[in-house]
Amino acid sequence: MASNILYVEDNPDNRMLIKRVLESRGYTLLFAADGLTGVRMAETEEVGLILVDINLLDIDGYEVTRRIRSSPKKPSLAHVPIIALTANALQGDDRKAIAAGCNAYMAKPIDINELWDCVGSFLPPPI
Repeated sequence: MASNILYVEDNPDNRMLIKRVLESRGYTLLFAADGLTGVRMAETEEVGLILVDINLLDIDGYEVTRRIRSSPKKPSLAHVPIIALTANALQGDDRKAIAAGCNAYMAKPIDINELWDCVGSFLPPPI
């Protein structure tokens, strides 16, 4: 299984934080700054896990997840774990992310230990 993680996030500060946190555990991070690029990268790169922000500028993370899950170009994406990382923390947002096809939901600000545990439950650290 690939240890690459694709992070679909439009905020460069969030990308840098997650990069530092997960690369310290040996993961390799790939980044997409918008949803459509994220879908294309998921279809062309070998990834073992996808992190997706819900509030993106072009298409939201729910639509990104639905497109990845139903990709005709790469049917194996139906089984790649997807974790929603979002500032949306209203009641029911977690269920909405799961209904779109995410395997897990984490509200920002991210707790580093919780992130390590959640990512590790789907994709064990390579080191």
